[in-house]
Amino acid sequence: MFDSNSRYAKIPVVEVTTAKGAKAHAVKLRRLPYTPGNLTEVKGTDRLDLMANRKYADGTYFWHIADANTELEANRLAQREPKENPLSAEQTNFILVPGS
Repeated sequence: MFDSNSRYAKIPVVEVTTAKGAKAHAVKLRRLPYTPGNLTEVKGTDRLDLMANRKYADGTYFWHIADANTELEANRLAQREPKENPLSAEQTNFILVPGS
């Protein structure tokens, strides 16, 4: 069902009943373990897949960075928020990048 390098590859799939009584398959909830790593600055147009490619030589490992930061929506980690005041100083964003 999932690629072998997916974060869900080894997570069991269970059958559940929806609120309307229909049967559906779902992946069980994944518990995120503590992950040590290094704080890394998100620069310019960085994306998690690019950061993962630099760190692990595999862009599909972006989810390791997302998990280390306990972020379910991985793309939010590298997004730059628009500044409320264009005269204010640029904010620096750091995220945890796990060791290899």
